[in-house]
Amino acid sequence: MFTINIYLRFALILGGILGGLALSIAYGFWYGFPFILVGVVLLIGYLLLGTIMSTNQLIGQQQLDAAEARLKLTFFPGTLLMGYKGVYFMTKGAIDMQRKDFISAETWLKKSLAAGLPSDNEKGAAMLQLVMIAASKNNRQSAINQFADLKKLNITEPMLKEQIKEVDKQMKQLAQSPMNPSMMGMMGGKGFRPGGKRRTPKMR
Repeated sequence: MFTINIYLRFALILGGILGGLALSIAYGFWYGFPFILVGVVLLIGYLLLGTIMSTNQLIGQQQLDAAEARLKLTFFPGTLLMGYKGVYFMTKGAIDMQRKDFISAETWLKKSLAAGLPSDNEKGAAMLQLVMIAASKNNRQSAINQFADLKKLNITEPMLKEQIKEVDKQMKQLAQSPMNPSMMGMMGGKGFRPGGKRRTPKMR
């Protein structure tokens, strides 16, 4: 999906609104109106969607420092669309998972589920990571219960479906024996991430 460079967007917002106002004052409203309109449209898009898309592109490229810096440019997460607000929290959790900071990741992932996510694919991705965090704490019953809830979702993302299938095998072993190290190897790896090579969820 095409995204405008965030710094270019900021420049266009300021240039459009301020430049349009200057033209309106100097030559009349209709001279500056097109520039003001462009600036306002870009500003509304930024307030509703933030920098989530470009942040997840950076996560996919394993540029974690750049991804974290880009996400911080979402200055007003409270204005994000309902589904994107959850994805914003999920993205913070994904960065922490990549860095193996599971305590912080668990906090953000739970917050993303509470805020609401656009589809079962995002919910499943968040829940799967919470399952693996619970397993890492040897909290078997919590991991088993969360995985049972996860399997009720309608997952359509092929990569996520495959990952769930692999974890399902590990969960069956988890019920009777110590956690297989290969399960934890999936944590912070190149698993499913929000905003990967898939279509953006339709927002109602």
